[in-house]
Amino acid sequence: MSEIFRKFLRTLPDFPSDLPEFDPANAPQDPALLFKQWLDEALDAGEQQPHAFSLATVGGTTDGSPQPSSRMLILKNIDDDGWHFATSRTSRKGRELAESPKAAMNFYWPDWHERPRADGSDNPQWQLYALQPAEIEFWQASNGGRHVRHRVGPDGSPLD
Repeated sequence: MSEIFRKFLRTLPDFPSDLPEFDPANAPQDPALLFKQWLDEALDAGEQQPHAFSLATVGGTTDGSPQPSSRMLILKNIDDDGWHFATSRTSRKGRELAESPKAAMNFYWPDWHERPRADGSDNPQWQLYALQPAEIEFWQASNGGRHVRHRVGPDGSPLD
């Protein structure tokens, strides 16, 4: 089955054929403004939940070894404190964030061709967390595998 399944997967298209250009040199310096622009474009393209994202955290297991986990959450806000999401401190992700405040957010817009991502540390505020990005990546699909990555720091300075 694995060879048949592999061949089947290779028949599926990676991206639509009509992808727009993305030039990081013309992007706003403020990553929050670029994210808002992309979110608006995703909404215009018909994305139903462009504020939904996968949050990845790492926590110890019963044997003490680190174990990654991820789950879908909703972005609540972006401001100077970070990229906000809410969760219970007693949930698995809340316990993992208390143990290790490092996390990664990844937005997947299936009907759109852009994939924003942010990595950093959380800044707990009650049960509202703010991921303070150390790195923000704006990724856009391109046919032929020449995808465009625009990596910036929280101040918008290029990381590439």
